[in-house]
Amino acid sequence: MTSIDDLFKGANAPTKRKFENPSEADPSQAYKSAKLTSQSDVKRSAHASVADEEDDDEEAGPALPPDFEDEGGDDEDGRFFDGGLEEDAKDAMDFLDAQDGEDAITEEKYDPPWLRKLALNFERKVNKNASLRAKYEGDPSKFMESEGDLDEGIKGLSILSEHSELYEEFANNAAATKLVELLAHDNTDIAIGAIEIISELTDEDVEADQEHWDALVTAFLEADLLGLLVSNFGRFNEDNAEDASGVYHSLSVIENLLSQPTNVDLIGKETKLLTWLLNRIQELEKTTSQNKQYASEILSILIQSSRPNRRRVIEANGVDILLTQLAPYRKTDPQKESEEEEYMENLFNCLTSLVDEPEGKVKFLEAEGVELCLLMVRDGKTSKSRSLKVLDHACGYAESVPIEEAQINGSNTKAKAEETESAPNTAAPICEKLVEARGLKPIFSTFIKTKKHDPETTEHILGIFASLFRSLPGDSDARLRVLAKFLEKDYEKSTKLIALRRDYAARVAAFDAKTKDQKRGLSKEEQNTVDMQNIASRLDEGLYCLERIDAILAWLVAEDDGAKIAIVKALGERDETLADVRRTLQAQLDGVLEVEAAEREMLETLIAFLR
Repeated sequence: MTSIDDLFKGANAPTKRKFENPSEADPSQAYKSAKLTSQSDVKRSAHASVADEEDDDEEAGPALPPDFEDEGGDDEDGRFFDGGLEEDAKDAMDFLDAQDGEDAITEEKYDPPWLRKLALNFERKVNKNASLRAKYEGDPSKFMESEGDLDEGIKGLSILSEHSELYEEFANNAAATKLVELLAHDNTDIAIGAIEIISELTDEDVEADQEHWDALVTAFLEADLLGLLVSNFGRFNEDNAEDASGVYHSLSVIENLLSQPTNVDLIGKETKLLTWLLNRIQELEKTTSQNKQYASEILSILIQSSRPNRRRVIEANGVDILLTQLAPYRKTDPQKESEEEEYMENLFNCLTSLVDEPEGKVKFLEAEGVELCLLMVRDGKTSKSRSLKVLDHACGYAESVPIEEAQINGSNTKAKAEETESAPNTAAPICEKLVEARGLKPIFSTFIKTKKHDPETTEHILGIFASLFRSLPGDSDARLRVLAKFLEKDYEKSTKLIALRRDYAARVAAFDAKTKDQKRGLSKEEQNTVDMQNIASRLDEGLYCLERIDAILAWLVAEDDGAKIAIVKALGERDETLADVRRTLQAQLDGVLEVEAAEREMLETLIAFLR
């Protein structure tokens, strides 16, 4: 038996919305394109028939009335030149023309009464369709017309995106709930249409005040928007273009909701959504589709924006899944500026965030993530720099934060000093594995060969070096091997460290001079505000790398007399001393940024060796 959806699709084929690849056309705009009415083709064929008959010399049909035969044919004063109209008919036509003119200049007033009328009309269409579907469940022809009217009513809500001042009024109207409920409509075309409109109304390009946007989104969420979006993923078949469009616009709605930070954890609690995203990024595709890439992007936003979300993904075996999906990029590069390249970038961003967590480090180690990343570094493909970033974060010290505290205060929460002291350093095993897996050679080789045009690679390698010194046990074989790398070839690596130090110090000094000019004439409070605003820029300008370099130099000075002599000599070539290194570390301790208890203790110890 023919399905209801098939009958509807056939009847509405000329106006069906099509899903297009964003690289060719913006899918979010597809439903805005002009539609050809079903009558248009009929009109064209009718005109063609008349034109064909005009060439027929033979007369057909009854003879023309005498008046038209004798008087109307060639008379310039005939009907078409105003002479054939009676005065009453002329008055009537003049009145209609006047009415048309008034309609043309009358502007629609978009206010609460207009909205209530629009909403009421929409609700009637929803209710009528529901009633007919229930009454004629076995006879789709009875409710197909109402389905078309409903589709038209859904599209009619699009105009609200141009009048966001009415969002709150719409949110308080039953029509907002009705719109969300249509996501569960038996006809997936209707559900997709509703999803598209919700995506448009919540889009970041809509010029809406935050309170108006919040009111509308709150109404949608209270109507179970998230649950219905996720449930639709199970019934959409992406082999079908229309259903693929439905998935795309559903992800678009979720992305719109994630633009508000308060929604990140709320959406992350939808475990079915996380499960679907993890499954979607694993689906085999000959060419990475935009929906696969989009799923990886949504997953990346959820993971990077929330510590609780990271832990949820880790518990769902996310680390192993990501490593499995990234493994092919050891040998092959994705095409430049393709969906696949963005997909790969998103997966690396997800993995980088997960290994920041203590639990993520454990899973990363168990899944042989260190070995895979080192292979990528050795093979030198596009994945090389991304793998170094993952290793940098995996080797970084991670403090254990109680999950309840993390959920309340977010990802920047610091553990209490006593908790930090007793918490195990989950980065230490990763640092040991990196050395054990012969990772020093490719990393140090990359460090020597890296040029100034690749500062990101240098930054991550410096982070790895600093973490190795911080986490590897004293007098362990692994630590001695790291130290030996800095001493070999007449302190080649130590010399490059000092050369890099001069470059970063000069950049920071130039930035500080510029900031000093900005603060001239300002009050003390205003100067502090400027300093706070410039923290991120100062770190990006070179302070972060300068701090890493000086920590490494301090470790070398503390652990090897030969290295200390070589470093002092190299610094002296530009009238620099260990006091310059000490000032950087002391400034880090005294800065406005909070220093973790364990790192504070380490910095204080290093400063003591530089006196």
